[in-house]
Amino acid sequence: MGLFLWPLAASLALLAGCSRQQSAPEPIRAVKLITVGASPLQMQLEYAGEVRARVESRLSFRVAGKIVQRQAELGQRVQAGQLLAQLDARDYELATQAARAQMAAATTQRDLAAADFERFSQLKAQNFISGAELDRRQAQLKSAQAALDQARAQLASQGHQADYTRLVADAAGVVTGVDAEPGQVLSAGTPVLRIARDGPRDAVFYVPEDKVGQLRVGQAVQVRAWSRDALMPGKVREVAASADPVTRTFLVKVAVDGADVPPLGATVYVAPKALEHAGVQAIRLPTSSLRQEGGQTAVWVFEPGEGGGGTVRSQPVQIATADGNDAVIAAGLTPGMQVVATGVHVLAPGQKVMVYRQKSDVNPPANAPAAINAGASAASAAAR
Repeated sequence: MGLFLWPLAASLALLAGCSRQQSAPEPIRAVKLITVGASPLQMQLEYAGEVRARVESRLSFRVAGKIVQRQAELGQRVQAGQLLAQLDARDYELATQAARAQMAAATTQRDLAAADFERFSQLKAQNFISGAELDRRQAQLKSAQAALDQARAQLASQGHQADYTRLVADAAGVVTGVDAEPGQVLSAGTPVLRIARDGPRDAVFYVPEDKVGQLRVGQAVQVRAWSRDALMPGKVREVAASADPVTRTFLVKVAVDGADVPPLGATVYVAPKALEHAGVQAIRLPTSSLRQEGGQTAVWVFEPGEGGGGTVRSQPVQIATADGNDAVIAAGLTPGMQVVATGVHVLAPGQKVMVYRQKSDVNPPANAPAAINAGASAASAAAR
């Protein structure tokens, strides 16, 4: 009888070992919650810009030629009338000499025509010549005078051409750019130097398309230098009518007031008053409570249950902007909801959770130091 029971017991044991073990129940996770509520925003939009001169001139020669000398250097301060660069003027000087010679020849022809007209006028008075002959001499005099006037004008024009080979500063300022070097052959109008004129300064920055509509000429602006925290008042002076073709942003110029304006090219931070949202009531959440689900942003909303626990459900939200390290919620939540703050990537819809409660620090009893010292003394005695 025992021989028949032994195989049966072995088979039952084998079947028990091959049976599927039941999966362990899903653990109940502890989560930190945030109660949704409106609070004042602290955001202040700032844009990085730079200081530029109100007027910046691109100087160029009015005639073509080869640069033989450039006296101005980058960053140099120049005065009005100061020589900045020079072209090879030999061809223009020769042309001036030719124009001067033509004027001398035209003067001689005019004098001869005037003498002839005077002589023929006397002959006409004595009736030795006809009136037609006198009229012919008068026409020759007028033609000679016109030729003289033309030669004089050409000489003046050619003299100006020779003067245009010298590039001089039209106002005091600072050289902010050099576009041509000695030895380079330029055509008329090719930029050679850029000069930022002395005078008012602007803070120049760019704003995106969704913000440019809120800016108007004359609005107040706060300007802060990168190297110091002092604020300088300013006003919007100009807003570009079209976007930059590359960055698709709009140029804004702010007139900076005050005697302590940063130097040219300095970095500044511009905070338009029209784009300030400080104090506006809005719903804010830390970025740790946000997650991506199906191409949209969502949060876990806590639904309380029995025994202090509950479940979570996914709730899509719309983000309006950022306020420091928080996200400003535009839609999807209402005040009073409870949202999971951290660990959102390990949760699933309908998962059971429990609210995490931080343990309060327990103060040690008054005799704790004595007990510790006694224990230390006992341990020391045992060691000896």
